[in-house]
Amino acid sequence: MLSPAPGSRLGDVPVTQKLRNGAWRVVELITTPVVPADYLDVIAPLRNPTVLRARIEAVHRETANAVTLELRPGRNWEQHRPGQYIRLGVDVNGTRLWRAYSVSSAAGRKDGRFTVTVNAVQDGVVSGHLLRHAKRGMIVNLDLPTGDFVLPSTPPAKALFVTAGSGITPVMGMLRSALHQMPDVVVVHSARTADDVVFGAELRALASSGRIRLIERHTRADGRLKPAELASLVPDLFERDTWACGPGEMLDDLGSHWTDAGAADRLHVERFRPTVLVAGDGGTVAFERTGTVADAPAGTSILEAGEAAGQLMKSGCRMGICFKCVLPMREGIVRDLRDGTLTTVTEVDGANVLIQTCISAAAGPCRFDA
Repeated sequence: MLSPAPGSRLGDVPVTQKLRNGAWRVVELITTPVVPADYLDVIAPLRNPTVLRARIEAVHRETANAVTLELRPGRNWEQHRPGQYIRLGVDVNGTRLWRAYSVSSAAGRKDGRFTVTVNAVQDGVVSGHLLRHAKRGMIVNLDLPTGDFVLPSTPPAKALFVTAGSGITPVMGMLRSALHQMPDVVVVHSARTADDVVFGAELRALASSGRIRLIERHTRADGRLKPAELASLVPDLFERDTWACGPGEMLDDLGSHWTDAGAADRLHVERFRPTVLVAGDGGTVAFERTGTVADAPAGTSILEAGEAAGQLMKSGCRMGICFKCVLPMREGIVRDLRDGTLTTVTEVDGANVLIQTCISAAAGPCRFDA
């Protein structure tokens, strides 16, 4: 009897495919309990379609306190919209920590890569780790792009961007993607000094070529920019669609100014850190499933208190946007760190209440189903 020719079929399955499948099963038996896919994750960590990762391909120093990471994402990556952010999972001392970073590159790069720009945060574990240790070849974990701080499909003819500190990062992604579609752009950016301006050389080059009008504010010498002063610098302020990103106090002032002028619908804001208010006397937070009890001083989020006590906490953007940090509270009282609103849950309420742990602080003893 003749043997089947290579590529011929036995039943409905090609012989070559049967041989491959058989070989794979043999390898699985040899490597059990670790399956071949686990070894392939080490050799080719971007191939796994169920775990989204990225490889750092390049590291660019922007300022003394900021670094841009050029990332090659793995399978099932979805293209971002200019202005969106991603969550980056970084292993630090054996613990995977997640932080949100805006995408700073143009959308739709031909090489499939994208960039995030990390600015140092005081006592920031992840930002400090990346500034010191990020290097080519490092693997990080990803979530898909998200966020609604984006340009419309047809960018406006007249646009204004008001940013401070790391608030320039999503705006740079917008400029790199759509500046050619916006004939009249004003960028007002605040930083401590000229050397602290992230993307300073690129912004100044765009201004020199006439593609944008750039207004730099160096707060160490000039102080914080007030809305009334902004109106004098940009006389047609309320004729422009405006995107603002920066500290909460700045955004609060801008929101009030635009609302008073009846132009609130033309202002789009992105808060990269919640406004923190003193949350009473704090309290203790009990996580009932693990038995962990954390001290949560006034002004400390439940997320931070839990992490400090060794509790494994879910988190995402860490600023009250993505709702990935929510936990059900069985009993207790918490205060919203943004506006001071109290939420009280008693055992007789009959149901757990979902609490955003990143923007909530204990205002008394709390018990969570976690």
